[in-house]
Amino acid sequence: MTDPKPVSASATSIVRRMKPAEANVAGNVHGGVVLQLCDESAATCAMRHARRRVATVRISEVTFRTPVNVGELLSIKTSINAAFGSSMEVGVRVEAEVLETGEVRHTTSAYFVMVALDDDGRPVRDLPRLATETADDERREREAHERRERARATR
Repeated sequence: MTDPKPVSASATSIVRRMKPAEANVAGNVHGGVVLQLCDESAATCAMRHARRRVATVRISEVTFRTPVNVGELLSIKTSINAAFGSSMEVGVRVEAEVLETGEVRHTTSAYFVMVALDDDGRPVRDLPRLATETADDERREREAHERRERARATR
């Protein structure tokens, strides 16, 4: 196993302005579009941690808090919450900014479980451990372990 990596080393942010083609007739961006961007950002974050290709194994929770509207600037922020043997949980926070006013609101939260893969597409077992840097990092890591245990108990 390699040296632990700090949470900040893989934190990722994707920013994109929402277009009419991504929305319904009411002007709300489709949830699937938001999820696709979340998955892309989570995968990028996980790849930065593992330095390998990854695949989404599970989305353990998604909460759509408020709609995203056409024209808003979407910021998807991701960080590793916990690293396990071959998988890791990535926390995702989505915020929308109204460009005309500067108003920013939290629209979506999610937890993605990603697995690191070798060149043959098999899970690797030597992910770097996570080095938490703040009390928030420690809380997120603890909560990720709790979510993992709950998921195992329901299988």
